[in-house]
Amino acid sequence: MSAITRMQGRVIRAGRAEGQALVSPAPIGFLGGVDPDSGVVVEPNHPLNGQSVAGRVLVFPTGKGSTVGSYTILRLARNGVAPAAMINAESEAIVAVGAIIADIPMVDQVAIALIRDGDWVVVDNETVEIHQEMTP
Repeated sequence: MSAITRMQGRVIRAGRAEGQALVSPAPIGFLGGVDPDSGVVVEPNHPLNGQSVAGRVLVFPTGKGSTVGSYTILRLARNGVAPAAMINAESEAIVAVGAIIADIPMVDQVAIALIRDGDWVVVDNETVEIHQEMTP
């Protein structure tokens, strides 16, 4: 049995996508932090180190790092290893521009603490729908 939670966020890049959530409690820096050829997080000591963002709904508080991170997100998309969608607590310019130029649906101003790693998440413009398995 699963429970469905719906939230409204602010659209950064409109669109619809769904997938399994990959949740980070820490900000993500894409330049040097995510391998653009494989989609694997390579930043040492990052909570997601060694995990792939490819096809996942990537949930993280905010971005960090160089403005070239926007182009890293575009490279992820061109290489077919980008996240299906991105959700932030608070977006910043680097990730926002990356989502826009890479055509990755993105929302922010969402209570990301309600999303667990592995939840099935649907992003549909400003609506975030979380499907969580209920444990008996």
